[in-house]
Amino acid sequence: MSSIEIKQEEALSIKFTHLLEVNANCRVDLYFSLPNEMGINPKSFDEQEYFHSGILGRRSYYSEGLHIPLVQSRFVSLSKRTIEEFRLYLNLFAYQFAIAVENDAKQLKHLNEAELFYPSVVELARQVESTLKKFRRSEPSEEKRKSYFENADNYLSWFCEQQLLKLMSERPRSSGYTELRDEIFVVCRNESAYRLERNYNSSGTVQDANRISNKMLLLRRLIQRGVVLKEESKTLGTWLKKATTGFATGLIMLVVSALILKAQGVLSGLTIAMLFTLAVIYAFREVFKDDIRNAMWRRIQRGRPRWSRILRDTTSGMAVARQLVWLDFMTPQDLPSEVDEILKRRHRQNKVDAEILHYGASTRVQKDSFLSGYNMLQEQVSFSLVPFARYLERGKAKVYQERDSKVSHESAERRYQVNVVVSLKEGKSAPRFARYKITMNRSNIVEITQSEVPDGVASIESKHTGREMESRISGGSASSVRETIKENG
Repeated sequence: MSSIEIKQEEALSIKFTHLLEVNANCRVDLYFSLPNEMGINPKSFDEQEYFHSGILGRRSYYSEGLHIPLVQSRFVSLSKRTIEEFRLYLNLFAYQFAIAVENDAKQLKHLNEAELFYPSVVELARQVESTLKKFRRSEPSEEKRKSYFENADNYLSWFCEQQLLKLMSERPRSSGYTELRDEIFVVCRNESAYRLERNYNSSGTVQDANRISNKMLLLRRLIQRGVVLKEESKTLGTWLKKATTGFATGLIMLVVSALILKAQGVLSGLTIAMLFTLAVIYAFREVFKDDIRNAMWRRIQRGRPRWSRILRDTTSGMAVARQLVWLDFMTPQDLPSEVDEILKRRHRQNKVDAEILHYGASTRVQKDSFLSGYNMLQEQVSFSLVPFARYLERGKAKVYQERDSKVSHESAERRYQVNVVVSLKEGKSAPRFARYKITMNRSNIVEITQSEVPDGVASIESKHTGREMESRISGGSASSVRETIKENG
């Protein structure tokens, strides 16, 4: 059964994570309920532009640790396989571990209390240190395999150090916790010294922020090879749109021609009145031409997929999965009855007029083209809320208080609530639903909470959206990597 999760990623972005099994055929729909006061509507918001600039997706092979060679007791047998197979499984571990550390660091960044922040970061640092030690014990001796290992080792060491330093640069200010801070910095210094000892990077590269950053970006792309799927996207309905434009133009010209013939019958000869009448007719044509064409196109494309996508294995080139993608505004009449029921079950003060922005993806996963050892894909889609916040008002309200005959006031920020309903339909089974509430202001997301769906509506058993540490390796948590290492020796 597919797993779904929605959580905050950056200050104004959310990440949607979805697991897809082999031979799966599922449809996922997200319905964003945007209050009218946010100013988001079909006239002010370009769906196609948002799809290319505000939605970022990444699809990769997924494993919960059963096939990660460097945390398996049977790693020795794996080393007897081909170099290409070794590289693929090595990349899987490195990629998923990097994602795990990155996701944990993003969640810890939101801990504002020092008594929670420092122990959590220390725990992450210990997990990183332990996992890297286990990883390095299985360094291969063959030169070709060793070069792949060193690339991954170099990147993971640098990346983990950077994530810890980034957390400490944004840490809550506190006079205590000196020992915990020192422990975190010791891990960072050890990793820096380790890379220097192994001569992974030249002194010029280390001292130049641009060079080291670009080199590590290249190494990250190398470890993604064979794990992250290649995407081939295609816009659908191009010829249908051209046909609609032609039909709308022909229809308008038919009306214009009829009006011109009518005018010639009434006004004989080329007169000032005739010229004025023709000018008015052509002016009306230019004014209403685009409106009629856009109205016809929106009517024709309603409910149709906007894009198709083929996901290919970067090594074999075989198609692993195929997707159809929707992104459009929906009227209340077009909403599924369950979604309409979920959105109606809100507190009275939250029942405001809203526009519904719909994102949908129908995915069919192939069975025969999967890489050996994998049985699942992970889809991660990030939605930027920057275009949603563009028209929001800044907080101008003030709240006054009286104490001991003295009046004081505090500025209050203007907050908005975006409701997101997720629908998941797998195969021929009935769809299941989940509802999330995103509280945001102009500068960031304040809170993401999951609400219960009404009785009688099937619910998605989703992971929590809070800011606690995750428990899955690829999703990801470094703690689960450590646990897997312990289990497999």
